[in-house]
Amino acid sequence: MLCQTVKTGSECGFMSKKGCGFFGGSCHVIIDKCADCGKIFEYESAKYCKVYTDPTSKWINGKCPTATHIKLEVKEAAQKINPLKASKRANKK
Repeated sequence: MLCQTVKTGSECGFMSKKGCGFFGGSCHVIIDKCADCGKIFEYESAKYCKVYTDPTSKWINGKCPTATHIKLEVKEAAQKINPLKASKRANKK
């Protein structure tokens, strides 16, 4: 249904005939950590997330799972060497 509270006229999954069904009765604005994300849209004077209605709750456990401005660091696991096998190989030579 179309939002009747904060983002008037835009599609909202929480809107029903009784009003907004989200906790607090409306969507929440983004926080500072969301500032450079690609999933933000500006409606009138405030910025909102396209994915989550409460962006603050997604940053509680570290970082937002859908943040486009955060790059994941992939660490290559160093191959573990068994010291016993390494010593046996060294003794063969």
